[in-house]
Amino acid sequence: MTSTETLATGTGFDDSDLQAKAKEHLWMHFARQSVMEDGPGVPIIVRGEGHRIWDIQGKEYIDGLAGLFTVNAGHGRKRLAEAAAKQAEQLAYFPIWSYAHPAAIELADRIAGYAPADLNHVFFTTGGGEAVETAFKLAKYYWKLRGKPTKHKVLSRSIAYHGTTQGALALTGIPEMKQMFEPLTPGGFRVPNTNFYRAAEHGAPSDDIEAFGRWAADRVAEMIEFEGPDTVAAIFLEPVQNAGGCFPPPPGYFQRVREICDEYDVLLVSDEVICAFGRIGQWFACDEFGYVPDMITCAKAMTSGYSPLGACIVSDKIYEPFKHGDASFPHGYTFGGHPVSAAVALENLDIFEEERLNERVRENSPLFRAELETLLDLPIVGDVRGAGYFFGIELVKDKTTKETFNAEESERLLRGFMSKALFDAGLYCRADDRGDPVIQLSPPLTIGPTEFAQIRDILRGVLTEASARL
Repeated sequence: MTSTETLATGTGFDDSDLQAKAKEHLWMHFARQSVMEDGPGVPIIVRGEGHRIWDIQGKEYIDGLAGLFTVNAGHGRKRLAEAAAKQAEQLAYFPIWSYAHPAAIELADRIAGYAPADLNHVFFTTGGGEAVETAFKLAKYYWKLRGKPTKHKVLSRSIAYHGTTQGALALTGIPEMKQMFEPLTPGGFRVPNTNFYRAAEHGAPSDDIEAFGRWAADRVAEMIEFEGPDTVAAIFLEPVQNAGGCFPPPPGYFQRVREICDEYDVLLVSDEVICAFGRIGQWFACDEFGYVPDMITCAKAMTSGYSPLGACIVSDKIYEPFKHGDASFPHGYTFGGHPVSAAVALENLDIFEEERLNERVRENSPLFRAELETLLDLPIVGDVRGAGYFFGIELVKDKTTKETFNAEESERLLRGFMSKALFDAGLYCRADDRGDPVIQLSPPLTIGPTEFAQIRDILRGVLTEASARL
């Protein structure tokens, strides 16, 4: 397509010009640059409205991933842009380093009101990885202030993703993402995740999900004992683990983990960068699963992605050593609690309340699950799992044995066919190879039964073709 033809689509952008500039200068995240260097170019998204996006050619897609688990209120919210502009005109920037501004104060109050129990103190960052980094550092410092300086180790789950900074990467349980950056921050140790579908492969109970949950939780106690309770500071857990393909917690799992943390004096951090603000149908997913953490990390949907913002929410217990005297937390970010981002977040949360988006997710989630579970009749679909508006579809080579694909087959299936085929069919989502191959779905919270059926039909067509190819 020529530049003239591209502009004639009405997008107002020149495809060939942007592709050339991207090839020369844009380094994409988590992506192979060869897509631009050796291939036809990269898809360029130019517009979003509600739960739909459009590329530079004018083609429409369902946003099945909310950008990146982020645009929960949907695209094209003019009032969020207006909130940003209004705040920028009044106070575009000021730090919260020993000073404050109304937007950060009001947002901290609002978030603390949503958070469970005594999680009353909000430390702002600019994103999720920074929120995890903050919690990691704070956990170690907290125990030093409490006279237990040897408590510095942190636990997380196998295949879990918690960020890319050197500290957060020590928590990430995906070896392929870490080896090239070693040596990492020391002290990160792994416990089993809650993938019930593959429980038998790890010698865990595979016919009783509650027994499996108890088994998985007890491995936390086992690891604490092995490393020494006096050396373990915290455990970081997502309510529904993302990497590996949406592992929800078995009944009783988090209650048992909470008991273990209390017994061994270990802090429980609920990493809700993805799960907070409606993804699971609550402000915070720990409420959905019935546990109270010591800290919550969050970001993404706090602003629905309209401006960068994250936070580490801290309990009264963790905050207490800093409450009086000369102790401070020597940590922060230039743009943490940015006034424009905070103003956008406040307006975004207004939308959540006015449109009852949390309630919408709780009401519609069973319908979404039911549509996806119709795909279980396909030979390539081994498992459908998740919660709220957050689901994973695990792909298998053999449904009877649950045999997965080897590295070459996974490369051919996911990168070579699946991602592009789904996109070409009108669905933007994620075909993920961190762990066993899965398709991840995490759409804006504005979608409903009509879109569930459309997503199902697109998936059925592409997965049917994938089965035939294999």
